[in-house]
This record gives sequence, C-alpha cells and structure tokens, in this order.
Amino acid sequence: MTISIYSASVPVFKQMLTALSEVLRKAETHAAEKNIDPNALLQARLFPDMFPLVRQVQIAADFSKGVTSRLAGVEVPSWPDTEITFADLQALVARALAYIGTFDAAQFEGGEYKEIVLRPGTPKEKKLIGSAYLQHYGLPQFFFHVTTAYAILRHNGVEIGKRDYMGSY
Repeated sequence: MTISIYSASVPVFKQMLTALSEVLRKAETHAAEKNIDPNALLQARLFPDMFPLVRQVQIAADFSKGVTSRLAGVEVPSWPDTEITFADLQALVARALAYIGTFDAAQFEGGEYKEIVLRPGTPKEKKLIGSAYLQHYGLPQFFFHVTTAYAILRHNGVEIGKRDYMGSY
C-alpha cells in the first residue's frame, strides 16, 4: 500500500490544527475560570531558552502552510507574526486551516519527488526531495511545536489530555 504525499500531510495538519484550536479554547476558558491573566499562559515557556506559547502556535501554523505550499509547488504566503491574544491565535489557526483547505490531492502529484530547498542561498541551505522533506523535516517540526504548545498549557494546569492533543481522527 502506498500513501500519497497529500494524504500524509494536509489531513494530518487539519487534524492537529483543529485539536490545537480546541486546546487553546480550553486554555482561555481555564484562565477566565481561575482568574489568571491570559498573558501568563500566552507567554509561558517550558524553559527560559524556549519559545513561549504564542510563538509555538505561530510556528506550527507556519509549518502547516509552508510544507503544504512547497509540496504543492506554490509560493509560501508570508504572514506577519503579530498575534498576542488567544483570539489572535484562534484567528491564525483558522487562517492556516482555511489556507491548507484550498489544496486538493491533484496539486501534490509528483510532490514526493519535488526538490525542496530549505534556507536557499545561505550557509545552511539544504536540498531534499519532497518525501524526505515531509517525513524527516516538515512533520517532525510541526509536531514539535504543536506538542510543545500542548505541554506548556498542561504544565500550567490546563486540564487537557491525550484525547485533546489528538483531536478527531
């Protein structure tokens, strides 16, 4: 059995971004019910040298749109990272979901063989074929940031569990 590049990417991004949206909703509710300044959660980190929740969500959204765009052979849109509230993060996740929802499987045909160039023109430039890019770079990066966002909130007392992390599948 083979799985298409589309099936291995877009539905996965949709599932996890939808779950992330719900986790953020629970976090906002938690802050309101416990009379916690939302900024305490939005700027929370697992360790001082790690990005805060806001940045983790921004990066997860960036990877979903970036990986999808590159595999489909379209230019990656540039979105400013200006989110500072839960509402802003929800809007960002909704925007990412809407964007990746515009793609169909046909756009990914041959994507597993496309050359993907990361950090072009820099000393860190790296070339990968589409399948390696998705499996060994794009999905791991995306999952790292979604997982870290979840862990920040769980560490800060938001009552979420594995089912919340996974969402509907």
